[in-house]
Amino acid sequence: MLANRIDETDLAILQVLLENAIRPHKEIGELVHLTGQAVGARIRKMQDSGIIEGYTLLWNPEKIGLTVHAFVTMFMKMTIAHSSFVSFVQSSEMVTEMHRVSGDGCYWMRVRVPSMVELNAFLDELLHYGNYKTSLSIGQIK
Repeated sequence: MLANRIDETDLAILQVLLENAIRPHKEIGELVHLTGQAVGARIRKMQDSGIIEGYTLLWNPEKIGLTVHAFVTMFMKMTIAHSSFVSFVQSSEMVTEMHRVSGDGCYWMRVRVPSMVELNAFLDELLHYGNYKTSLSIGQIK
């Protein structure tokens, strides 16, 4: 298998993993007509080549009290170094996702907190780095 080329069997394995990343290799093998050991070897090759970068977990933040879900667009001050802002965000457990973006704003963040009080405190901290625009999620569609 070449670094970025995969065959139909690898694609089938990848699809099964996308549906359920903790499915046992033996079970995947039954679906793609390979042994569990052969599936494991193919998965390792896809990991080594960077096709599979890691695994993730779907969770329900509201079940643990993170009921406020906000999307924050950050507009940086010209005099602030982006590296200090990035360090601040990386150390914040409230930010679950951040992207540097083009167009409207400099960064886009997904923030989850227990209450509006915590969100306001976080937004106050952001003012050290620039201005922001916040949108609150009122329901997830997908």
